[in-house]
Amino acid sequence: MNIPFTNLEWANPEVLWLGILPCIWLLLYFLFLSKKKAFFNVSNIPSISQHGKSIRVRLLHFPVILRFLGLLLLITALARPQSLLEERNVSTEVVDIVISLDISGSMLAEDFEPNRLEAAKNLAYEFIDLRKGDRIGLVIFAGEAFTQVPLTTDHAYLKEMFDKVDIGFLRDGTAIGDGLATSVNRLKNSSAKSKVVVLLTDGVNNRGFIDPLTAAEIAASKGIRVYTIGVGSEGTAPFPFQTPMGVQYRDVPVEIDEELCKQIAQMTGGKYFRAIDEESMSEIYEEIDRMERTTIDVQIIRSTSEEFFPFLLIALGFLVLDWFLRHSLLRTAV
Repeated sequence: MNIPFTNLEWANPEVLWLGILPCIWLLLYFLFLSKKKAFFNVSNIPSISQHGKSIRVRLLHFPVILRFLGLLLLITALARPQSLLEERNVSTEVVDIVISLDISGSMLAEDFEPNRLEAAKNLAYEFIDLRKGDRIGLVIFAGEAFTQVPLTTDHAYLKEMFDKVDIGFLRDGTAIGDGLATSVNRLKNSSAKSKVVVLLTDGVNNRGFIDPLTAAEIAASKGIRVYTIGVGSEGTAPFPFQTPMGVQYRDVPVEIDEELCKQIAQMTGGKYFRAIDEESMSEIYEEIDRMERTTIDVQIIRSTSEEFFPFLLIALGFLVLDWFLRHSLLRTAV
């Protein structure tokens, strides 16, 4: 919807200089009036001297004000005010992205703050904010895989659903092949020029029905690049265990099948990253963001809409009302 009188421009701006003439005329009128004050003598009768001005006397100069405003608005209309309508047609190839997130029990390890899963979710929010205009979906996997959010441009809803993801949603385990295959399934019919899966895992494939390399082959055949991220510090990581004495921590080995992750990335034209802490994961998201940028061509279309008619209509209304008052109710007015 176009809002009138926004981005106002003038087709004949030089006409606006004529607005000085009504201002000079009004100034001379009141200067001349102040030198021609009429008077008459009356007897010193309190009732007469205290008698106030009538409404007719108070409105004596109202037609002059109407004439002044009418002339100003008429000059404004002659200057032809126009609303500038500027449309930007942005033609760009959007990127369709599916984030495939491991939510197996090992993602509770606290080598990230507060744990791997929450850190992965928080940093994913930042990545989503960088990808304005792109369609992004979310697949979660553990011992099985599930589409949490199909491809969408509603990033607020996507982050809301991200926030609801937790350990225990799915049967435990690490089905990397199923997670990747489900992500590929969300992208296989996409018409986007670039199709990407960002797969985060902290373990070794030990569940599922689809071999990870088979899923990678399918992805490659569909033109889908897979960026794999191994999540976990070097060596061991503190992991919370529930015991009769409450939660206790033990250091458990960090086991990531990096060779598999590298193979998946290589087969699909993607890249493998290792995230050992929050800072490195943030840098990984930023690098993926840079690699998956497309060129934007902007075409600017400028058009104008004439806005003089309301000014002309009000000007004529003021001038007609001025004429009517001077020849009827206030016919003695100048």
